[in-house]
Amino acid sequence: MAYHKNTVNLEKMLLKFLGEPDPMLSMLEWLCHKMMEVEVENKLNAGKGEHSPNRTGYRSGTRVRRFDTRMGTIYLLIPKVRKGGYVPFFVTEKKRSEQALIQVVQEAFINGVSTRKIERLARSLGIESISPSQVSQINKELTQQVEEFRNRPLADTYPVIWIDALYEKIRDNHRVCNMAVHVVCGVNLEGKREVLAVEPMYEESEASYTALFTGLKK
Repeated sequence: MAYHKNTVNLEKMLLKFLGEPDPMLSMLEWLCHKMMEVEVENKLNAGKGEHSPNRTGYRSGTRVRRFDTRMGTIYLLIPKVRKGGYVPFFVTEKKRSEQALIQVVQEAFINGVSTRKIERLARSLGIESISPSQVSQINKELTQQVEEFRNRPLADTYPVIWIDALYEKIRDNHRVCNMAVHVVCGVNLEGKREVLAVEPMYEESEASYTALFTGLKK
């Protein structure tokens, strides 16, 4: 009876924490906001707060829009434009934009990002004009986010750990292949759910799992 009660409590706890945000979803949200900024800057011919004689319009605050993806739901702050309005890419081309955005986020964890990947993402979203400085800044910040996540300190003890796998088509060395992206989650002593690692696994074997958990211990 006690065993059954403990099992039910554990299941309830796990279900509760499964709804917590993870780093890949947070990065997806960040990338959406960055690409919207590029779109709006192109539309207005000026950056946010920039004084430019070529400016063609002005912003007027933001509005919240829900964006459902296969990685989860995010709520985005959509820039509002006074004249002519602004409709973001994920509304006009939802399926294509979702696939392109998620692929870049996943590849950032697997192979790292590059200016070429950011340029390819912009084109796939219908953004014809993106400056080298915009590409470089997005690339730099995206790389920094991945490194900060991987090098952050972890708690000493996680009583509960579980692994989930996302099987996706990933571009690797100029070819597209199926790969399992493993998401390792844990519950710390305070009962808080954390995403501990997001790592690719080319094949499932004892050696690959040993390497995964050895890396976490470090």
